[in-house]
Amino acid sequence: MNYLHRKARQIKNSVPLLRRLYARLQRGNDQPSSLSSTDYETRLASETRTYKDVEDINVLPGIFHYWSNKYLRPMLEEYGVSNPDQFFAKYLFESAEKCGHAAPTFVSIGAGNCDTEVRVAKLLKDAGLQCFSIECLDMNRHMLQRGSEMAVREGVAEHIAVVEGDFNQWRANKQYVAVMANQSLHHVVNLEGLFDEIKRVLNPKGYFVASDMIGRNGHQRWPEALTAVENFWRELPKEYRYNHQLNRHEDVYKNWDCSIEGFEGIRAQDILPLLIERFDFHLFIGFANVIDIFVDRSFGHNFKADEEWDRAFIDRVHAFDEAGLSGGTLTPTHMMAVLTTQPPSQNFYARGLSPRMSIRMPRS
Repeated sequence: MNYLHRKARQIKNSVPLLRRLYARLQRGNDQPSSLSSTDYETRLASETRTYKDVEDINVLPGIFHYWSNKYLRPMLEEYGVSNPDQFFAKYLFESAEKCGHAAPTFVSIGAGNCDTEVRVAKLLKDAGLQCFSIECLDMNRHMLQRGSEMAVREGVAEHIAVVEGDFNQWRANKQYVAVMANQSLHHVVNLEGLFDEIKRVLNPKGYFVASDMIGRNGHQRWPEALTAVENFWRELPKEYRYNHQLNRHEDVYKNWDCSIEGFEGIRAQDILPLLIERFDFHLFIGFANVIDIFVDRSFGHNFKADEEWDRAFIDRVHAFDEAGLSGGTLTPTHMMAVLTTQPPSQNFYARGLSPRMSIRMPRS
């Protein structure tokens, strides 16, 4: 197998068939290449239950906001935005201008509660776009209902259209000026089918705008990152090792697979390679890896954003990530990207980190 890894790596860009072979070799046992209908329905029911009553899926620990404001925000500001909402609004607005549509229709894949879409709609209105519609596609009717109600409260109901449907089987009957996907692609099993459909229905001049997780399946750490997590873990006081999502203390960090029951991170590591096969990148911002463990919902709530030791620890972990990303020993677990179906006039890669450089290569 090591020989096959080496040969596939050498010639992975020669023809599409060999690129797919390379992707399979990289995935190894992490890849759920297909699910039985029973397994899929079971996971679908679990996913629906999980999010049925979750009114705000974006609640993050204070230490996350310390980290993101100090380190992620400057990456975004280099491209004229300060947060994800502005990121989506900027490139949806540019798509409308590029496509010459006075009344554009956009679609959001896996919109959930539609809270991002509602805020984006308000930003688009503030920017001067008055006639537009964002179709919010999601399989969870409970979340879509909350989205409809929020759109009414926020005064953008005429711009938000909820569409109940499974993005694994989505087929559109129109062309869209832009497509957006906010933290939804890592829930998709049929990535190939979804990306092919997006490419089919996206206006040739429009953008596919995505923010998502692109690390190992189930949001596990790859071995090289796991070693780093374990090293930093030893520095933590005992009370910082409590997992708030799984309600357990972890004296030794457990490399938990979040995709066991539902769709969380089920094919995260395939997102970037499949996008590279089908789209070009106008903009790519790849970031984070080891830091995820310490700022996210499971353990981030243990940290205090106003404490010097806590901030210094997070600063050191971030610096470790940045050194690993620039040196090629780590690959990013997150991306914010603007994709096109045609080669763009320019490519912008934050900190020089390209999409291809961000794919985790097989280790022999």
